[in-house]
Formats: sequence, structure tokens, C-alpha cells
Amino acid sequence: MRIAIYPGTFDPVTYGHLDVIARAADIFDKVIVGVAENSAKRPLFTDLERVQMIRAVVRKHPNVSVDSFQGLLVSYAKRKKATAIVRGLRAVSDFEYEFQMALTNRKLARGITTVFLMPHEEYTYLNSSIVREIALFGGDVSTFVPPEVRRMLARKVRAMNARA
Repeated sequence: MRIAIYPGTFDPVTYGHLDVIARAADIFDKVIVGVAENSAKRPLFTDLERVQMIRAVVRKHPNVSVDSFQGLLVSYAKRKKATAIVRGLRAVSDFEYEFQMALTNRKLARGITTVFLMPHEEYTYLNSSIVREIALFGGDVSTFVPPEVRRMLARKVRAMNARA
């Protein structure tokens, strides 16, 4: 069985992420979307909220599951018996960092290959940071995220505004 991990913070998951997930689901027998705890980022949503969010929008892919993890990605991939790590490349600016990470991961775990997938060109400019910023300032994110995610963003923004 060919198992791949698609790691990320997914804060929130976007149509670009979902496009990469769909492409990976067509290639691999099983795709695990790994919600990473990234100490360098301050996510809007908790790990659990992000897992629930992604599960709500990947139901149509029976070979896709969602999990969260901490620590080294290659250690997680080994535990899950994955042979591939899927990474999305939107633009040339992504390549240098992703290439460096792929080579580092290859050194750490020789049996795990990084596979780069490009999202559909209509999503190449899209990232979670942009979507969060638009949502936090009351903008319409409906063309960037599925309705379930849009509703979760709206609830989160309302809760944050109520606390302020």
C-alpha cells in the first residue's frame, strides 16, 4: 500500500490545499493529511479545530484521513508507514524552501520520497495567511474556502471580536 503524508498547518484549509489533497488521493492508496503543530506560527484555530475542519471537507475522498502530529515530520511518516511526503508548490518562491526541506528529509529518512504537486493555476496565489487576514477584516472568503470553513472562520472571528 502506498501511503503519503500531506503535512501543513492548514490554518485554515483552502481550496488550494483541497486541490493538492484530491491530486494526491488519485496517486496514492492512502493520504494522511497531517495537521502540524508549528512552533514558529501562531494559528488562529487549535489543532483539534483544524483536524475537524479538514475532516468536514475531505469526506468525498475515502482514502484520505486526517490526523495531527508534533515533532519531526519524517518520524511521524515512519510511524504511519508512509513512503511519500506530499508538498504543494504554488510558485517559484516556494521551491527553494521546499527543496531544502525535501533534501533534509531524505537525509533523515532515506525510504521516504518528497513528491511536489502543483495546485490548479487558479489557486497558485492563495495561502492560509491571506485568507485569515481577509476574514479577520470582515472580507468575503467564499471564493477561497469551502462553506464549512467559511462558517468556522466567521464563528472564530465573532468570538475574537466579542473578547476584544
